[in-house]
Amino acid sequence: MESTRELGKLLLVVGVLVAIVGGLLLASGKLPFRLGRLPGDIAYQGKNTSFYFPVVTCILLSVVLTLVMWVVNSFRK
Repeated sequence: MESTRELGKLLLVVGVLVAIVGGLLLASGKLPFRLGRLPGDIAYQGKNTSFYFPVVTCILLSVVLTLVMWVVNSFRK
């Protein structure tokens, strides 16, 4: 019975997170910045080649995912 309760909590948290991410994706066109094209991302455009590495975007996503996992873990205790 306890495992069912834990599964219910987990599904609730995952559902809320999916709704938040969906809302952010819907509103992303109205944000003052484009995720993936933040200041600090490395972009090189040569004559025949181009290279793009989203450093700041990776750091931002890492921080956000760390906070999300911390919240999920706090619900599990």
